[in-house]
Amino acid sequence: MDVLEVPARALRDRQGGTVDRPLAGGGSFPLTWIRSGPRQDVPVLFVPGGPGMATVLPYERLRATAAAHGVGTVMVEHRGVGLSRKDSRGRDLPVEEVTVEAAADDLAAVLDHLGTERVVVHGSSYGTYLAQAFGVRHPHRVAAMVLDSPLLSVVDDLVAVRAHRRTLLWDADTALAAAVRSVDAPPDEVAAVVPTVYEFAGPEALLRLLQGRREGRLGAVWRQLVRLGDGELDGRGVRHVTEPDLVAGIGFGQLGYGLPPDGGPLDPQVAFARVAAQRPAYRGEPYDLPALVPGFSWPTAVVSGDLDLRTPRPVAARLAGLLPDGVLLDLPGLGHSAMDTHQRAAVLVAAATRAGAAHRLPALGGRIAALPRRGASRWLGTAVRAAVAVGG
Repeated sequence: MDVLEVPARALRDRQGGTVDRPLAGGGSFPLTWIRSGPRQDVPVLFVPGGPGMATVLPYERLRATAAAHGVGTVMVEHRGVGLSRKDSRGRDLPVEEVTVEAAADDLAAVLDHLGTERVVVHGSSYGTYLAQAFGVRHPHRVAAMVLDSPLLSVVDDLVAVRAHRRTLLWDADTALAAAVRSVDAPPDEVAAVVPTVYEFAGPEALLRLLQGRREGRLGAVWRQLVRLGDGELDGRGVRHVTEPDLVAGIGFGQLGYGLPPDGGPLDPQVAFARVAAQRPAYRGEPYDLPALVPGFSWPTAVVSGDLDLRTPRPVAARLAGLLPDGVLLDLPGLGHSAMDTHQRAAVLVAAATRAGAAHRLPALGGRIAALPRRGASRWLGTAVRAAVAVGG
């Protein structure tokens, strides 16, 4: 048994349970759900990113923070991940059973089990795509939405990501862009390290890292940053934390993670190129969201950190403009996913949206971003800044 399975099951048994879900190929599997905080008619359904992020263990602090602020929450362990990984006979779910459509219906099944008619759906990163799919398939269950670091369209988003990265960090007439252009490293390493450091540690730390590497220092820091994504790319992950293997049909087959690089600098697809041949081929995304979200009738807060290079501001702004009742919330100094890097902000935005005050959020972006930060991945920025400052 995995070392994390015991605490995960204990937490599930104390705060949640399972719902039996059918499999298209026959049989069923126990889908894990967990909730905390006050029991409310309209709780917040938090949907993490990935695909492949677990919910039970990684987001215990998020649920505790929400409960401390009087927000009731529901979370669902994504099919193919963690405590929802195996079927009723103890076998891993087939990759073909793990789809966006099925995962969206899983959310509705949990709400049915709990007797909850409507929720505020708060998705982050991939979770925003799943949240929107839930809105398409089950619109009567949605009271409001928060879409944090959103995805919108596979091909259009990729074009926007490439353009944003290159405009900011390659074509610009700045010292930082000049340092990125002159770094002596393989393109795949540059495409991996530069966005990571920019997002988590900020542009000043990135410039110092590039200058130090050019001067023959900080090589160990650079190599450690290169290795950061290897576990995700090779499919291993960390059990009950992030498990990318069984969700590959979503990431690669439906959301185009394996689309080929275009040969330009800072391409996010370079990181996936070496594993794409061993993953499901892209067969097209499940929904034309740009055509569907204008039909969403509920208020939606679209959250975007200005340092986000994975789902950057142009994508968030486009989505907010398509929504009939959408607002764009800028969180200065943040990168990707407030749910992971600034959980107090995520909870506050969810609470305000639940209270019908989403339209007031854009004027409060600076104050929300300035709140003390919680979230496990925020420590990466602290570690990188410290390593750059001390030289190793």
